[in-house]
Amino acid sequence: MGSRLAEAMSPYLRAHASNPVDWYPWGEEAFAAARERDVPMLISIGYATCHWCHVMARESFSDPAVAALLNDGFVAIKVDREEHPDVDASYLAAASAFTRELGWPLTVFATPDGRAFYAGTYFPPRALRGGPSFSEVLAAVAEAWRERRPQLDETASAVGEALAAASAAPTGGALPGADLLQAAVGALSAQEDRSHGGFGGAPKFPVAPVLEFLVAAGEPGRSLAARTMRLMGASPLRDPIDGGFFRYATKADWTEPHYERMLTDNSLLLRVATELSRTADEHAMAIADGVARFLAGRMQLPGGGFASAQDSESTIDGVRSEGGYYRQHAEGRARLAPPSLDEKVLTGWNGLAISALARHGFVRDAETSLAGARRAAELLLASHVRPDGGLVRASLDGRASGAVATLEDTGMFAGGLLDLAAATGEPRYAVAARALVDAAMAAANEAIDEVADGDGRLPFAAPGGGDPVLRARGLELPDDPAEGATPSGLTACADAAWRLYLLGAGDAYLAAAVAAMASVSGIALTRPIAFGGALALMARLAAPVVQLVTVVPDRDADGDAEVLVGDAERELISATRGHEASVALIVDERQAREFAEAGFALFEDRTARGGEAAAYRCEAFVCALPVGEASMLGALGPHGAPPGSVR
Repeated sequence: MGSRLAEAMSPYLRAHASNPVDWYPWGEEAFAAARERDVPMLISIGYATCHWCHVMARESFSDPAVAALLNDGFVAIKVDREEHPDVDASYLAAASAFTRELGWPLTVFATPDGRAFYAGTYFPPRALRGGPSFSEVLAAVAEAWRERRPQLDETASAVGEALAAASAAPTGGALPGADLLQAAVGALSAQEDRSHGGFGGAPKFPVAPVLEFLVAAGEPGRSLAARTMRLMGASPLRDPIDGGFFRYATKADWTEPHYERMLTDNSLLLRVATELSRTADEHAMAIADGVARFLAGRMQLPGGGFASAQDSESTIDGVRSEGGYYRQHAEGRARLAPPSLDEKVLTGWNGLAISALARHGFVRDAETSLAGARRAAELLLASHVRPDGGLVRASLDGRASGAVATLEDTGMFAGGLLDLAAATGEPRYAVAARALVDAAMAAANEAIDEVADGDGRLPFAAPGGGDPVLRARGLELPDDPAEGATPSGLTACADAAWRLYLLGAGDAYLAAAVAAMASVSGIALTRPIAFGGALALMARLAAPVVQLVTVVPDRDADGDAEVLVGDAERELISATRGHEASVALIVDERQAREFAEAGFALFEDRTARGGEAAAYRCEAFVCALPVGEASMLGALGPHGAPPGSVR
């Protein structure tokens, strides 16, 4: 049994290959088998570093008696939620009709056409606190299928209709001004745990997108974000040895962490800590440097990509232990094998890591971070971009997944490439990002053309068209604009489009970003804890546009940089790294020419002056005369340049 999973790309599926359960991977073969046998489907969704997924696998899916119940009465499907986020989102939404305790493992019972009629999460092997055992659940569902099938079909239809009604695409609105954004900051402040940091009670998550919004919104939000980051960084949520953050804590004081470490959380928290470090916040500097070290040193794979997560469990003295490795001091860890990595390389999540490390490398002048971002970007450009320009969702050891790339893959990867372009001055990364965003905008236009009325349509759509198995059965949902641990695909694409605009790629990108954020502004303002990424972009869109390009002379490849670069130039470069501009870059004259030739108007006529570095400070493309001293960057007026400004 389980041989169908043995060659799966997903480490999570491979881990279940030896189960006595006759698992199918997600795909048409499973649906065909369910139709042929006329039995319900069990759709089990999880991921490789999920602790309770491990527990349920050991307790139930490895039990021959439980496997016999499953094999006799069901077609069982195992899904990696990280490989197939569309599938996970669809069934997570359906599961909300049956339980408030949503999470993973997600256990869904569905008709042979995939419509859910019952769902839960972790089911124990024995009845516990009045709840049924997993075997009892299986027996009850099988009996209901045999004897009360019309009621199950009715339930499935009702759930599907409710989801369809609730999942309409967001409608148009307007971007919020500073007063409404500050009201959202106030709402978050009211939820702050003043003693321990963070928001709300237990379980408590770091909600990195919310912290990014607070930083972008200015004071008092920035102080709230700094306070939260400082308290989290000093708490058990952060590993003091490796420097990375755990996924969440089960108690309000951040104790008893859930010990898995996610690429997403750490990448986004690195971005926040890096932004806070620009004001010489020593706590933020230490946290940023530690998380960057964790990402580049622990999470980056030999091929250059980043693993999705590190497991919460490891084997100590022959026994599986959750958190045992992380509770050791450095000396104790040295004698233990670290928890395994989920080495699956996800395009979107790698985009977040590229973005965070590139930004850290630029602001903190950290070459190791910049090199890590470059390696990952080059891997993805070489192996995750298909010949037709489409994206690979995931790969493992160079083997591409058949899963369809999502909107988050497009937006997050494009965003990472743009941060890398800004950090390195290399325009080819920005050109690649523009191609990705253009594909998402073209896909949205095609979707609008397919219907008579384009009202309410969003400016970005996944070029791949979504999961084909879901689409064939009418089970796909629109890209969910809500954000928990990561920005939505919509926000990620809009943010990339806005940054393309800042570089001078054209007003169409700004219009697309504005339209995307206006579509969710109403709900985001009422639920700021769930829309941190969108609100962060809205705050940036509401702020004055400040662009800073520092151009240094082309250097002789054989020249001695320490001799060629003078004190004034070093100070100017340092000031550029720490500047609060909407976008800041340091380029040489060759790079400036190549940016301009590639269609990025911000770089037109940008040169060094008299063999010395020159900084151009612009406001919405209206630029002051170039300056050669760091002190003069702050002397320019807040709204435009003094007389003699040039466009």
